Amino acid sequence: MSSWLLIIVSTVVVWVASLYKIFHASRSQSKADAFLGTGEKRNVLLVIAHPDDESMFFSPTINYLISRGHNVHILCMSTGNADGIGNIRKDELYQACAVLKISLKQVKVLDHVDFQDGFGKSWNRNLMAKIVEEEVIAHAINLILTFDNYGVSGHCNHCDVHHGICDFLSKTSQRDIETWELISTNILRKYIGPLDLWLSIFSATHHPGSQMHCLLNEHPRKSFQAMSQHLSQWVWFRKLFVSFSSYTYVNTIRRINSNNN
Repeated sequence: MSSWLLIIVSTVVVWVASLYKIFHASRSQSKADAFLGTGEKRNVLLVIAHPDDESMFFSPTINYLISRGHNVHILCMSTGNADGIGNIRKDELYQACAVLKISLKQVKVLDHVDFQDGFGKSWNRNLMAKIVEEEVIAHAINLILTFDNYGVSGHCNHCDVHHGICDFLSKTSQRDIETWELISTNILRKYIGPLDLWLSIFSATHHPGSQMHCLLNEHPRKSFQAMSQHLSQWVWFRKLFVSFSSYTYVNTIRRINSNNN
């Protein structure tokens, strides 16, 4: 009994310590500020698969970028119409972006036959690469952020977005664009909430060069508020997900080397 009590108390202490570090991230982000440094402001394009991806997975990075004055655009490749409520989910994305302080003029949601939400059909990567290039040119984008090849949850649409970006990188003449992917973690790390920040910091710190960065969520409450705007998706198990998911509290991003694609 005493050993179990010790485990529970230790877990609570580490959890509280993790939350303390996150809520005071703005005072301790000197190492993380190596990501993009303190130089010119960037035009960032976040490419996602569905409305709510931005809030469920990328909010620590979005909060980091917005708080430092970078210009964030979102390209959402579908309306999330798997259940026939694509128009509702599109409006929910706009509301979530307003919470995250992203201008609605900088949010684009596609409703294309080749990019429909669901399993069983691969998205058109060549077409996606062309659309991304159009966005890059139209908004002078110099940094792209997206999923890695597992896509956090393994959803095929997330994976297709990654491969579409890689296809873009292999064909584009825009060679001055930095491209970063959100690293997928194993299921244990995925659901230990803020505790994962210590593992994320360790992995980013020991990664060679400046090809990986750990970004703490300086405004986790804002992430909850943003996700709650997706009312059609805000059911009990997603409330639990946002509460216990490490992606609410920390993002580890890794640079995609275009020479390898």
